[in-house]
Amino acid sequence: MNTILILTVLVVIFALLFDFINGFHDTANAIATAVSTRALTPRTAVIMAATANFIGAVTFTGVAQAIAKDIVDPFALKHGVVIILAALLSAIIWNLLTWYFGIPSSSSHALIGSLAGAAIASSGFGVINYEGFGKIFKALIFSPFIAIIGGFLMMSLFKFVFKDRNLSRMNNTFRKVQIFTAALQSFSHGTNDAQKSMGIITMALIAGGFVNQGGDVPMWVRISAATAMGLGTSIGGYKIIKTVGGKIMKIRPVNGVAADLSSAIIIFGATHFHLPVSTTHVISSSIMGVGSAQNVKGVKWGVARKIVMTWIITLPISGLLGALIFYIFNLFM
Repeated sequence: MNTILILTVLVVIFALLFDFINGFHDTANAIATAVSTRALTPRTAVIMAATANFIGAVTFTGVAQAIAKDIVDPFALKHGVVIILAALLSAIIWNLLTWYFGIPSSSSHALIGSLAGAAIASSGFGVINYEGFGKIFKALIFSPFIAIIGGFLMMSLFKFVFKDRNLSRMNNTFRKVQIFTAALQSFSHGTNDAQKSMGIITMALIAGGFVNQGGDVPMWVRISAATAMGLGTSIGGYKIIKTVGGKIMKIRPVNGVAADLSSAIIIFGATHFHLPVSTTHVISSSIMGVGSAQNVKGVKWGVARKIVMTWIITLPISGLLGALIFYIFNLFM
């Protein structure tokens, strides 16, 4: 068995591990509001999210193709498979650290930052596809701001439509609706987040010469990545649920429905345009927007600042970590 094949197999294993960790790290955000408002029990929410995630993940491939081609050209990588392996290890380490401390950081930022850092460590800044990377970077940066506005507008719309009704008295109705919106949220998460590992595996297959550039994501890659995320989701991420579902603001069913709908629309929009976004930050930002429309003082801005700070530092830290791991690998090559 040659070295390239061994490294490619390792990339597939670690990419699926990344997807598995992503399942309990990021998917918790998709069901956090439904669990917090008791629309669903944690166990039911996790099973539903795992199923919806799997279906979403095998349905779309546009984001996977963007990850595989728009950040770096796999054929231009001198040590392509090693770069990808270093990026995966970097992203996994950062995800586990932030999960341990209950911080809803972005797996997308971690993976993309790590990939860019490892590629630059290998071949210099010229290896980056700046047009494609810039498009992805803008989507990652601006989507949380769009989500805050979307959450604010959605909650404002609810307040206008139901202005003659007591929203508190409609809690039971909104709890039932939230079962649907939580499922929609989980499905949208699968359409975007699971695609990133698919893209990484496809990039490794291209760099290793096992798949022709420009080809579709192989079906076995789609199914295995979707399965890994579904299994990770089934374990649940209750530390993240606690932060997103209660520490940002006190969430009522109407708030949960508004946040779920606004963030799902934004994630679906990003998937449609083949843009990887941070579902973590879209969902958290939607909740902030909903809280601002409800009562600005009701939002716990200290927790929000902590989330934003993690959002800011994840890309550069994961980039440096990806470069460091590549340098360590390089010592043994």
